[in-house]
Amino acid sequence: MPISEARDGLSRRAFLRAAASAALIATNADPANAQSLSFPPIHKRPIPSSGEALPVIGCGTWRTFDVGDDDARRRELTDVLRVLFAAGGSVIDSSPMYGTSEAVAGALLADMHARDKAFIATKVWTDGRAAGIAQMEASMRFFQTQRIDLMQIHNLLDWRTQLATLREWKAAGRVRYIGITHYTSSAFAQVQDVLRAEKLDFVQINYAANDRDAEAQLLPLAKERGVAVIVNQPFGGGSLLASLKSRALPDFAQEIGCTSWAQLLLKFVLSNPAVTCVIPGTGRREYMIDNVHAGIGEYPDKAMRERIAAAVA
Repeated sequence: MPISEARDGLSRRAFLRAAASAALIATNADPANAQSLSFPPIHKRPIPSSGEALPVIGCGTWRTFDVGDDDARRRELTDVLRVLFAAGGSVIDSSPMYGTSEAVAGALLADMHARDKAFIATKVWTDGRAAGIAQMEASMRFFQTQRIDLMQIHNLLDWRTQLATLREWKAAGRVRYIGITHYTSSAFAQVQDVLRAEKLDFVQINYAANDRDAEAQLLPLAKERGVAVIVNQPFGGGSLLASLKSRALPDFAQEIGCTSWAQLLLKFVLSNPAVTCVIPGTGRREYMIDNVHAGIGEYPDKAMRERIAAAVA
């Protein structure tokens, strides 16, 4: 889902200054060398349907990876993935809806010889069984893989038809996990109906400190049903970070090790026990460095969650 990065640079640059002073990155670090990066491993949480541990910070590709053949941008995105992997992350989420993002991510993983480090999540986004199969096969070609880790029905489009195919593909080993997605709270009632009626591995939804509708029913239902939750739009679709760029980070953020608004917002999302992974979209190395630091240390308790929500209101 979209993350408006261009407008949130001031708050993140503040983090980078703090990160540099804390020596989180070696002074002579080479951006192209993953070995120059040093992070404590980010936390992992179990996928309820299997028990497999999944890193809590991933990478969304909406817009940011839709760069086509632009070599300079591809080099920047290679550095983004190097940071993700250096921190122990793995989830890369895409969709046929995202232009060239699948093909770009697949090519970068191949060039980096990093398929084994990635948990590839993508989506089927079309009507009809034949069209769905053709689209998923295209995704496999773009990602240059014979198996997708997670295939999701994007925005519940023709979900009954596509879910039948996903079950067949999972049984055949072509996909490891199956799920559904949406990006707007107005669809939560339908998402909940599907969660109650069907056995799924994952659900992907929008959730943020200023977008808390999922807390009332959807997140508790996912936990009850044993469904892993991936969160998109953790920054309120980007508008939230933009609105915070001129505000000082609250002093209480230090209590949970946060040095940027982005980290505080990501830790808010991850403090909900139903959430398995969050996938902020980014196309810049320094933003990924910022993001992965939200995957270490402590998370807000109930009282601090309300302080965060009040701070961003």
